[in-house]
Amino acid sequence: MEVDSPDGLGVPSRSIDIEIGGQEIVTIDLDNLDPSPQDVLDLLQEANCSEWIWTQFASEYWRKGWYPAAERILETATQVFNGKSNSSSALWPIYAFQANVQLANARKAPKVVLSNARRDVMSEGINKEHYYKEAAGLLNKADAARGEAGIGASGQNLLLLTRAIYRLSTRSMDEALQHFDMILQDTPTNVVALMGKARIFYAKRDWPHALKLFQDVLTYCPSCKPDPRVGIGLCLWAMGNREKAKAAWQRSLEVNPGDWAAQVLLGLEAINCSKDSNRPEEERISYYAVGSKYIERAFKANNRNASAANALSEFFLRKNDLSNAMKLAERTIQCADTLTLLSDGHLRAARVFHAEGSTKVAAKHYQASAEGQQNHTLSAIGLAQMQLQADEVSAAIHTLESLQTSSSDKSLEATVMLASMRANARPGVSSADAAADRLRARDMYDHFLKAIETVDVSAGPSTRTVRNLGDDMEMHLEIARLWQDDNLDRMSRALKEAIRIGRMSGKVDPRLTNNLAALKQMEGDLDEARAMYEDALRAASQSTAEADKDMPTTILYNLGRVYEDQGAVDMAKDAYEKLLERYPEYVDAKIRQAHILRDLNQTNEAHELLKQALSAASNNLNLRAFYIYFLIQSNMLKTAKDFVFATLKDHDKHDIYSLCSAGWIMYQQARENRETTPEGVKARRRGFERSAELYEKALSLDPLCAFAAQGLAIVTAEDSLGTLTGPAPLTDDSLQRAKYAREALDVFAKVRESMNDGSVYANMGHCYYARDEFDRALESYETASKKFYNDRNVPVLLCLSRTNYAKATKDQSYAHVTLALNYAEQALHIHPSDKAVMYNIAMIQQKAAEMLFALSPAKRSLVELRRGIEQAAHAQKLFAALAADDSPSLPYNRDVADQRRKYGESMLRKGDEHLAAQENHEAESRKKIEAARLKRQQEKDRMIALENERLDSLKQAAELLAEERRKAREEAMQWTAAARAASDEEKERERDRKTKRSKRVKADGESDGEDGVAEPKKKRKGKLKKAGSAGVEDPPEDGALFSGDEDGKPKKRIPKKRVVRDDDDNDENAGPRKKQIKSKATISDSDEEME
Repeated sequence: MEVDSPDGLGVPSRSIDIEIGGQEIVTIDLDNLDPSPQDVLDLLQEANCSEWIWTQFASEYWRKGWYPAAERILETATQVFNGKSNSSSALWPIYAFQANVQLANARKAPKVVLSNARRDVMSEGINKEHYYKEAAGLLNKADAARGEAGIGASGQNLLLLTRAIYRLSTRSMDEALQHFDMILQDTPTNVVALMGKARIFYAKRDWPHALKLFQDVLTYCPSCKPDPRVGIGLCLWAMGNREKAKAAWQRSLEVNPGDWAAQVLLGLEAINCSKDSNRPEEERISYYAVGSKYIERAFKANNRNASAANALSEFFLRKNDLSNAMKLAERTIQCADTLTLLSDGHLRAARVFHAEGSTKVAAKHYQASAEGQQNHTLSAIGLAQMQLQADEVSAAIHTLESLQTSSSDKSLEATVMLASMRANARPGVSSADAAADRLRARDMYDHFLKAIETVDVSAGPSTRTVRNLGDDMEMHLEIARLWQDDNLDRMSRALKEAIRIGRMSGKVDPRLTNNLAALKQMEGDLDEARAMYEDALRAASQSTAEADKDMPTTILYNLGRVYEDQGAVDMAKDAYEKLLERYPEYVDAKIRQAHILRDLNQTNEAHELLKQALSAASNNLNLRAFYIYFLIQSNMLKTAKDFVFATLKDHDKHDIYSLCSAGWIMYQQARENRETTPEGVKARRRGFERSAELYEKALSLDPLCAFAAQGLAIVTAEDSLGTLTGPAPLTDDSLQRAKYAREALDVFAKVRESMNDGSVYANMGHCYYARDEFDRALESYETASKKFYNDRNVPVLLCLSRTNYAKATKDQSYAHVTLALNYAEQALHIHPSDKAVMYNIAMIQQKAAEMLFALSPAKRSLVELRRGIEQAAHAQKLFAALAADDSPSLPYNRDVADQRRKYGESMLRKGDEHLAAQENHEAESRKKIEAARLKRQQEKDRMIALENERLDSLKQAAELLAEERRKAREEAMQWTAAARAASDEEKERERDRKTKRSKRVKADGESDGEDGVAEPKKKRKGKLKKAGSAGVEDPPEDGALFSGDEDGKPKKRIPKKRVVRDDDDNDENAGPRKKQIKSKATISDSDEEME
């Protein structure tokens, strides 16, 4: 049998001639093959064809897409040649072909097969790994067959190329690269090897080298498939040149309209463009439509492509087509060949289950997505949401914290979610841990708010989404709740931001406006608070929601309160009356009405109103608390005592306000008990002890109750003065005062941290005063007066006066007496009819004069003395008026006032004497000062004169030195001029000498020329001797060269020592001096005479 085979290794013809039995030749047209390979198989077996014909037919069937027929041909060929002896050389190409077929099947097979797939059920159940194992086995058989046949390098590249493709498919990049390099060493233009190597470089992110290799493939084979233009575009995209990348993919699609890879890439690029918020809305819609069409066509061309399936799954998710979205998500999971696509597939599936409410299954897919791709924000957030729905708050916090700690670029979305979870209390968490969580939540919100301020919304859709998180009204409300107990300013800012966001959406909740107005009222911004209350009231009145029907009541009450603070009493009364018309039993409105009536001195009307309220709501503890306050302020302490103890007995024995009020009443009664009998002292002691017990009970119920703590500290401070147990022994008084006052100060310091009130500072001032620390007492009193009472609180002003008076007495300081008098006068200005203040002013004025009289003249001034005498005279008038007052109840003793008047009269009699002494002292002082001034002036004048003399001497010395320098310059100029003249004369003489020499030479030449022929020159036999030698030979016959009148001139050139002048230097620089000899009559045999 003979078979016509193609010539060489070129492309075979489109028909094959097969000889059967040596007599019959059958020609098979390769372009018109029958889909069923049975006839071909029978023919090939009957003709006993060689292996290359079998592989040729298998290749043709494979190229036409008849894959089962091609595989059948190869399996039959394997059976045929295995039945023959020495068939190893024929089997290895078939095995190599079968390995390529398995690799091709693997490319179409799923990566994994989901056993619990809901929509995308793959019945065949064969994954890529199965085909890779088959391919590996066939490659090993091919190697073994080649080894048995003893085949050398023939066909090695084909098998090596197949193995390289296998290594590349199984992600063994290094081994695949070695195989491709071996092939390219033998065949540098092998496009398959170049393509494989380019893919490896791209996977290793070596994009420039990958781009070069893809371009080489395109150069060698423009029609290569897969199209290298796709790889070129991928490299360009990775290198940032996206326009060129898009152009490469578009060109690939033009050349190969059915290429799914280019369509997927162009579709994804168009979808990404549709997410650019900087583009017009119409353009974005157009991009999305174009991208979706590209993706659909790509998926139709290759429905096993995970990238297209993933993009389409997202598309159907947005359309809420959960069924198709789930099918495509499962297709992505099963066909994904990268972790990124696998994670996205699980994420899409999780979102579908999440939307369907299957939280457990959704959590599994979120977990798989997070495990497949580390730091996947959406997966972690989705998993945390599922854990929250399963009431696993701690697990959700752990999930998000793991995401934040493992990622250098923290997700702001996860930060907000984590902060929200920490901001709310969780079961099983201690109060300390809950407080720490709230602090961390505040820090996280602060970090988020700072971060979104720097976000550029034009950077992309993700940044725009993050910026939109900052417009979440609920988030700002949560921030306000976090700060409400610690920082009202931060709370106010959060509420303002929430209201701003509500206004942007056109829906402002009146409750937010009401809350912000309450904060403004607390801050003292009453005008803005009033305007906001009025806006909130209008909005609440217009609301038709059932839940908002009671909202105007609260807002109107708050508006009435701000009217009160502004002093608009009539408007406040109108607001409360409107409330009572709508709700007659609104207790808080009645309380405020009673408060207004009391401020207007309508005590009886206020009392009746409170009694009516109590008859209707006797169990209202707020009402009972205000009634206690009303009774105390109305100086009805006995009624207040009975009522407060009735409240503790019949209503709530643990009511903090009632306990503190009872403690205060018991303290006041004990303090006012002035009986000195043993029974009175015991009753006083019991009253203080009972007060302390009530305050301690209030603190046991509420350890943060500042009022109870301050009351207990006041009791402690009073005990330090010996008033609780009666007067203490004198020796122990100072120690007792120091001990108890220190304890009271410690309590007041802690109370000050929680209660910002002037009474705390005033009480601290009392303690410092008791400890004789007058400076610190003045500091505390001044803080209370200026910061809290605007210098209008009479008790604090009197305390300032008392402390300054005590300090003045201790230090003998008239300045502090003046301050004490100023504070007392301020108190009298506020309460002009207060006779106790008048008595204090008279005492201070008299004490000032007494202090000045006691001071030596050197420590006082005449002005102060005269002013003190005037004040003492005014004090006399006051004491006289106070002593003459016949009122039945006075805050002072008339006899003492009259005694002070008499004492003042006797003291003022010495006033003239003190004035005269002060005038004499100040006159003598003025004389001494004037004498000292004159002496200082004389000394100053003397020093000025000495300084002027010194300056004059320096000036004269400078003038003399300048004159000497001028003369020296003139002499130097003269010397220079003389030297220059001498030099000019010397130069003139030298020119004369040269002129004479030249004339002599000319004369000698003329004498030689008279005979017509010059005498021949003769060489001198001897050498010239140096000057000073033993003898000098006379030149023979040449002596006539030098005339008698020129004797000595040549000798001037012989000496070595000579005076060098400026013109000599110029001659030496011009050249050797022997060149100056013009005569040629003699030639010296020695250079010594030139020296």
